[in-house]
Amino acid sequence: MPELTCLEICAGAGGQSLGLEQAGFSHVAAVDNDPDACATLRLNRPAWDVIQLDVRHFKGVDYRGVDLLAGGVPCPPFSIAGKQLGADDERDLFPQALRLVEECEPAAVMLENVRGLATARFAAYREQVIGRLRQLGYEADWQVLNASEYGVPQLRPRFILVAARPGAAEHFEWPGAAGTPPTVGETLRDLMAADGWTGAGAWAWQANGIGPTLVGGSRKHGGPDLGPTRAREAWLRLRVDGRGLADAPPRAINPSNHIPRLTLPMAAALQGFPPDWRFAGRKTAGYRQIGNAFPPPVARAVGTSIRSAIEAARAAPVRLLCEAS
Repeated sequence: MPELTCLEICAGAGGQSLGLEQAGFSHVAAVDNDPDACATLRLNRPAWDVIQLDVRHFKGVDYRGVDLLAGGVPCPPFSIAGKQLGADDERDLFPQALRLVEECEPAAVMLENVRGLATARFAAYREQVIGRLRQLGYEADWQVLNASEYGVPQLRPRFILVAARPGAAEHFEWPGAAGTPPTVGETLRDLMAADGWTGAGAWAWQANGIGPTLVGGSRKHGGPDLGPTRAREAWLRLRVDGRGLADAPPRAINPSNHIPRLTLPMAAALQGFPPDWRFAGRKTAGYRQIGNAFPPPVARAVGTSIRSAIEAARAAPVRLLCEAS
């Protein structure tokens, strides 16, 4: 399967990167300003061109004609947990993403953010973004996709923008749900039992639902816990202690009714990362990367639909030529 090219901004720890790679996109560059995230990308994909830089200072002219411009632009301007300043928030990077669309002239665009951007409060902002894309020659659509619909054992709704040139846009279809997700217990049972804890089976039977959205926090706020009080209460109903993270799985000496904390590998599994994806930095930095990641299975599903649309658009002139001859 020939690869299409991808330029990714605000790449983070590689959740979207990995999903797009699985969908058949080859990264020409991955850009992020966080040193730990860049170290994670280099650790897992040493051949990639990983650029540690504020996207405001990144120039896209050298990547003109890339097939896909993708990115997980920062969510604080639109997060329900924040002040929802939108365009007035200095962390709003949608204008930079639009600048790069103009400079790169990609075949398609994929940008993801939090569900808060889908609220009525930001309707005018969304229309501005779509209007600018229309000026640049793209047809755009937004959708809220729940990660649980694509095999991820947490709800994790994400607001995703897909834009494409008219030829590809007419072939684009949002991916359908992949089926019932595994439960938290099914996902983590083997990891919970890794150090001999005999209660892992009973625990997994009780952790029989999907989890709330993991929250990674920012460099200024947040720590190695599973979010605010309501989220920790939801985790406790799944027999998970959300007040912090553990350095290792439960041990054989832990009682069968022990309520465990998640380790970094467990949190990564709940995001849909494969077991061999490693995270650079200390525990708090690692969890911040994991909690802020775009689940790879969701990125793969959307990326596959984008790839199909691009390929269909490029095949159309060939098909018409063959029919004419």
